[in-house]
Amino acid sequence: MVMPASIPSPPAGTWYLGPVPLRAYALCIILGVVVAIWSGERRWVARGGRPGMVSDLAVWAVPFGLVGARAYHVATNPELYFGAGESPVQALYVWQGGLGIWGAVAFGALGAYIAARRAGACFPALADALAPGIVFAQAIGRWGNWFNQELFGRPVDVPWGLEIDVEHRPEGYLQETTFHPTFLYESLWCIATGLLVLWADRRWRLGHGRAFALYVALYTAGRFWIEMLRIDESHELGPFRLNVWTSAVWFVVAVTYFVVVGRRRPGREEEVQRPAQPPEPAAEDSHTLADTPRRRP
Repeated sequence: MVMPASIPSPPAGTWYLGPVPLRAYALCIILGVVVAIWSGERRWVARGGRPGMVSDLAVWAVPFGLVGARAYHVATNPELYFGAGESPVQALYVWQGGLGIWGAVAFGALGAYIAARRAGACFPALADALAPGIVFAQAIGRWGNWFNQELFGRPVDVPWGLEIDVEHRPEGYLQETTFHPTFLYESLWCIATGLLVLWADRRWRLGHGRAFALYVALYTAGRFWIEMLRIDESHELGPFRLNVWTSAVWFVVAVTYFVVVGRRRPGREEEVQRPAQPPEPAAEDSHTLADTPRRRP
């Protein structure tokens, strides 16, 4: 069996159905959202939640998450949109790539919290149900970076090196041809994280947000070393990129939460959602019943 010399990049990231553009980056995001909703719905119902809750939640969480993801990316890379010669309106071009996972999780969690409060659902239990689906969605979404030929790592000469067209190579690397496929590393790491969260949840019946905390801890551990390989422009604090510091901070927060909550509240929640209240009778119906004369025996 002949091993490939490198991994080719797709010749195009956009196809056309007549005049309608079909962008691979957007399709990867949509597919990831579908997988997250499907997985979360099954797990939520299995924990005793009402069917349809996760689909209703997505109406809040998905738009919040997309806005947060784009806002984080633009805020941490303002020179790409507001620098000399740049067009600020391109900050709205989500389909061209550029979504920050930290903004997606933070704003998506805010949208999910609002939906959970409205539905009488226990938010930590809901987060536990959603955790594996979210990280599987991230695994799918990373392939959008492959189609866009972006967010790759340092030059490398190995069989799994990723071929990058010269117009997508950063300055200082124009003579290089193959790079670390960091999109692939992160996608595989996310799949492994999701499987481990599923196994741990079944093994120890994680509750009170611990499955979600485990997901965050595992993901940030992987993101820490993968981020160290990347060569795209990024803000730095001291010797490290901003996302390296962010990963380290959230890893500590997640591990602390997992340990502390595990000691104080082991096991799962007894009730994850308030029972649905029956609709109150209309005022007209109440008057009708009150005015109906009783029959004598």
